[in-house]
Amino acid sequence: MIHIAWLPLLVPFLVAPAGRRLASNLPPRQAMWLLTATAAGLAAASTCALALLIVPGATHLHVVAALGHLLTPLNSGSPDSVIAIAVTAGALLAWCTARLVRGVRGRWTQLRHAGKLAAQADGELVVLPDEHPDAYALPGSPGRIVVTTGMLRALPAPEREVLIAHERAHLRERHHIFTAVVDLAGLCHPALRTLREPLAYALERSADEAAARAVGSRPLTARAIGRAALATRASSAAGRTRPGLALSATTGPVPRRVAALLGHATESRTTRPLAQRAAVLALVACLALSAGASLQAADDLHDGIEVAQGELPGH
Repeated sequence: MIHIAWLPLLVPFLVAPAGRRLASNLPPRQAMWLLTATAAGLAAASTCALALLIVPGATHLHVVAALGHLLTPLNSGSPDSVIAIAVTAGALLAWCTARLVRGVRGRWTQLRHAGKLAAQADGELVVLPDEHPDAYALPGSPGRIVVTTGMLRALPAPEREVLIAHERAHLRERHHIFTAVVDLAGLCHPALRTLREPLAYALERSADEAAARAVGSRPLTARAIGRAALATRASSAAGRTRPGLALSATTGPVPRRVAALLGHATESRTTRPLAQRAAVLALVACLALSAGASLQAADDLHDGIEVAQGELPGH
């Protein structure tokens, strides 16, 4: 049981290359759903594996053996190594749990703060009197689109429409939930933090495509995204911070997004389907391997407990 329980802890280190390929080759909406599901699934499996690794060592404690009606401790290796693994796994599980609780509280606080800010505005669009060009989607109930006067002056009217459509897509598709899930998964396993960047790219690409459909022009959308990003970066933003959970069209790899909108992707038409399938299969394989290993470890643990209770003959 101990050997197979290590797999869910090791598999997350394999997902970073597949995640980057997935975000670049799969349609944005599909990519953001698959990346988020992968992060959540691998985080759950790795957390489960830590819990399973604690049990064999814990059965060496008299109180645990008595509660489980065990005649002998679980036979999962030498007592010293099993106890050392259990102590380490317990410490890691406690550390991850504390980080996760703080992360959930932090997200909830940010969401409440965003809701209070949104409640102060009368309509969906909030214009701030600020010379610094900026625009972002602020989630809440309901969400708001925040644009500064500096950004409005930096863009002609058709491009302002693109920018607003982009931020509206962030709110409508609740992209802040996807980022929250992946960020919290990264608190459960550090390797899952590598999925945050490809997810951010997929979310921005999804909003880009929604804006292009809304205005009916991909070239116009590409120009608006590029001009808004240049205006934001050309202006000094020292001391300026966006509210927590804010999503903006001017973040992420803007040149890649513009190229995708204009159809200038680096992969050829013949290699893209193969790259899509390879990236999807890699992530699905990681999920299946991690989930399967966790289930097998749990089943082995159950059999081991029955043996220790004298209900099954030892192996």
